[in-house]
Amino acid sequence: MAEKTCYYEILRIERSAQKTEIDRAYRKLAIKYHPDQNRNDEEAVAKFKEATEAYEVLSDAEKRSRYDQYGHSGVDSVHQYGDVEDIFEAFGDMFGGGMFGDLFGNRGGRGGRKRVRKGADIRVNVTLTLEEAARGVDKDISFRRRVKCNSCGGNGAEPGSKPTTCGTCAGHGQVIQSAGILRVQTACPDCHGSGQKIGSPCSDCRGTGLENKKAELTVTIPAGVDDGMRVRVTGEGEASPDGGPVGDCYVFVTVKPHELFKRDGNHLILQLPISYTQAALGAEIQVPTLSGPEVLRVERGTQSGEVFTLRGKGVVDPRGGRAGDLLVQVFIEVPKKLNAEQERLLRELADLDHQAVLPERTSFLGKLKTFFDTELKPQE
Repeated sequence: MAEKTCYYEILRIERSAQKTEIDRAYRKLAIKYHPDQNRNDEEAVAKFKEATEAYEVLSDAEKRSRYDQYGHSGVDSVHQYGDVEDIFEAFGDMFGGGMFGDLFGNRGGRGGRKRVRKGADIRVNVTLTLEEAARGVDKDISFRRRVKCNSCGGNGAEPGSKPTTCGTCAGHGQVIQSAGILRVQTACPDCHGSGQKIGSPCSDCRGTGLENKKAELTVTIPAGVDDGMRVRVTGEGEASPDGGPVGDCYVFVTVKPHELFKRDGNHLILQLPISYTQAALGAEIQVPTLSGPEVLRVERGTQSGEVFTLRGKGVVDPRGGRAGDLLVQVFIEVPKKLNAEQERLLRELADLDHQAVLPERTSFLGKLKTFFDTELKPQE
């Protein structure tokens, strides 16, 4: 398989380009290679598809971020356009009233299809514990969305009546005006782009063809999701007002703070208190992990702040790959209260400490003596 060309090179823009620059670059290429301007030119059609694929990724902040981080492998799910009609379906608003100012008309010559809009997307928020986020979980969600009206079947007309074809636009939903060599297309002023006129609007949906209803879904949240990520549930958004595809439901994830663990990407961090004797003599300590307790060997002479790593005991990568690690940072906890026996033993230990030669303390005391000698030395 040939290596794909960099999307930034295709649109001829810098990696720092802003959204307006990306729009401008794509518009220029789309006009240059548009099939209506290059009939029977397969190379131009190929460049048109290539530019559209690049634009789909770079104009979307989330897809662009994944592409910048992982390259083409990070956006494998991007639409592969097999036919230019796929592009006009996916970017219908752009070519018929948005970014291109209706430069190319309504494409009636390619089948005379009336452009339809996709239904609106729905946002739902879910809150997870760290354990749920790490392992994955099925969550029941409920929300309200607009669906096709039951009474009128979505056509907006009172039962027993039917919509009629708009006479102004002949059902196309668009009217075209000529301006020199250009054709300017706008939404029909009489039917507002629907292509139909409703004489007797449905009393339940007031002629919109849509009604509000409660939806209840069970959504599978994949293992490894992090705070701020979202899960897309295709086809569970709102119905289209003019017979187009249904929108999607986006589940935005919030992960609650954990009492023990802090998360750093796919790694977990645990701050573990140990006693002076455990640090000095070494010990085997049972530590918590998300999959159950594990035994950690603290070596003799461990210093406060040292970090021990338990491989694979972190969180899995939701995009695939190995799990992160659990990083255990130990700190020596000094008791605030001592009983008589503990105090006696510690005083004996303190006496022994005066006789011991501890390398770090000896080095520090030597530096301290030099510092004071310099400070007290009279200035000449």
